[in-house]
Amino acid sequence: MIINCIIVDDEPLAQDLIEDYISKIPFLNLIKKCSSAFEAFECLRNHTIDLVFLDIHMPNVSGLDFIKSLETKPLFIFTTAYSEYAIEAFDLNAVDYLVKPIPFDRFLKATNKVVDYYSIKNQPKQTIPQEPAKKAKPDYLFIKADYKEKKVNFDDILYIEGLKDYIKIHLKSNPKPLITHNSLKKILLSIQDHGFARIHKSYIVSINQIKSITKNRVIINDKWIPIGDNYKEAFLKMIK
Repeated sequence: MIINCIIVDDEPLAQDLIEDYISKIPFLNLIKKCSSAFEAFECLRNHTIDLVFLDIHMPNVSGLDFIKSLETKPLFIFTTAYSEYAIEAFDLNAVDYLVKPIPFDRFLKATNKVVDYYSIKNQPKQTIPQEPAKKAKPDYLFIKADYKEKKVNFDDILYIEGLKDYIKIHLKSNPKPLITHNSLKKILLSIQDHGFARIHKSYIVSINQIKSITKNRVIINDKWIPIGDNYKEAFLKMIK
C-alpha cells in the first residue's frame, strides 16, 4: 500500500522535518511540499492525494479554512504549534492533531491510523443482528472483525471511534481495537440503553468508563476524547 501525501506549511524548517519523517515510512509517498493553501489547491487538482499534513496558521488562508473549502476532502493530519484548535480539528474529521515539536513516534502513530482506514475498507460489510421482539435485551453484541463473528460484552467497551464508513471499538480486555464496517449512528441504536452516549460526531463513550469530565472533553483510560458542541447539552443532561 502506497499513500500519496503532501505537506502544507509556510515554515521551511517544519516542511523539512515532516519530509524527513515521511522518508522513514515506506508506505508514504511525498508528492509535493506546499507553502500555502493556494499551492495545495493546485496540487489537489493535478494529483491524486490521499493524505495532507497541514499547518493551521498560514498566510491568507488558514489550514482550517482550507479544509472547510474542499468539497471532496482527502484524509488530513494537522501539524501545528497551537493546541487550542484540537476540538475544531476533530469536528472536521481530522485523522489526528499533532502539536509541534512533533516526535517521530507520535508522527508514526498518526500515520498508522491512515493505514487502518485503508485496510478496513477491504473488510466485508456486516449488519448488527436484530433481536426478536419481546425478548430480553442481551448485554453483548456480535461484531464481524478479522473475518470472524466476535462476541463483545458491553461492559468491556471503553469507547467507539468513527472513521468514515467504519468504526473502531476500543476494549478494556484488548489493547488492539476491533475494526468493523458500520456507522456510529447505527451501532448506537443497539447499545444506547446500556450506558453509552454519543458525545461527538466521531465518538461514542461508555459512561461507566469515564474517569473525569471537563468543559470540552472526557477522560477514559487516559485517553482524552472531545465533546462536540452539538452533543454537549444532551450528554451533560444525561449524566446529571
